[in-house]
Amino acid sequence: MVDVRRDLLSQYPILAQAGAPSTDANALIPIHPGVATYYNGNQQSFLDKYDDRLYYLPLLLGSLISIVVAAWRFAGSGVESKSMLEPLYELGREIKGADSEAELQEIEKKIDDILKVELARNANGEGADNADVAALSLAAHRLQYLMGHRRTLLREAPAVEEFTKAK
Repeated sequence: MVDVRRDLLSQYPILAQAGAPSTDANALIPIHPGVATYYNGNQQSFLDKYDDRLYYLPLLLGSLISIVVAAWRFAGSGVESKSMLEPLYELGREIKGADSEAELQEIEKKIDDILKVELARNANGEGADNADVAALSLAAHRLQYLMGHRRTLLREAPAVEEFTKAK
């Protein structure tokens, strides 16, 4: 009312007698502390009161989250890499050292199991990106080649032994 009093004076002349209430603590009719703050000009907006908190709280939370993520990664850095190619490289060595067709069939079963696990992970959305899938495919083809080459050598080995015995 006090703010718009000047506009209303032409319509309601009695408002000329109205004035701002007394903000004294010992006034006849005490006013609300919020009203006293408004009339004294000490009123603060929401941002005036809480701007520091609104600035520092996200900054602090972001820093804490970064520290937690860094600690989590550091704690997990000692864990073995879960590369899908490492077991396939090991199987390449096993293929080269295989002495029988039964060993090669067992290695082939291991390769199939690894590929099934990786395909299932990719189907669930947990798998590797396209570059890793391409590397997996390349490694599988390489193992297939090694397997065929080793089978050929194993088939030729008895013929070579018979040939050397015949000499």
